[in-house]
Amino acid sequence: MTNIWGEQRMKYKESGQHIKRILNDLAEMNNDTSACFSAGPADSDNLLIWKATIFGPEGTPYEGGSFEFDIAFPLNYPYAPPKVRVCTKIFHCNIKDTHICLDIIGKEWSSALTISKVLLSITSLLADPNPLDPLDTNISKLYNENKAEYMRIAREWTQKYAML
Repeated sequence: MTNIWGEQRMKYKESGQHIKRILNDLAEMNNDTSACFSAGPADSDNLLIWKATIFGPEGTPYEGGSFEFDIAFPLNYPYAPPKVRVCTKIFHCNIKDTHICLDIIGKEWSSALTISKVLLSITSLLADPNPLDPLDTNISKLYNENKAEYMRIAREWTQKYAML
């Protein structure tokens, strides 16, 4: 059976280096109670597909929001990065639709990185957008030319789409 990412489903009983590493990442997530995010398998039958939630950083227009992400691990993880898909609508120059512009889940991926580090990097990106490497050039332009309006719209979208 294949999933929405076009990858084969895997059961817990199936072994491999990638499964051991994913279990280590999960243990790291479970041991970090101070994190401003949470993540884990979307269902008990498949370690390769996770759901993650990032809580909007304090002092940002995303504060108070809960932002959902899907994470899909490739079969050659950790030697290839996980695919991260944004599920919550968000106004951000480095996020567009379901895509996120973050070099560590692309060309700068390292097998030393963990899912905790990826989610921490996304949290940092929420707190400190990078308008020099945007996915949405119009939002980036607004950030550079009228930051107060950017913040207002980002807060409005957070209230509309990311607050329970």
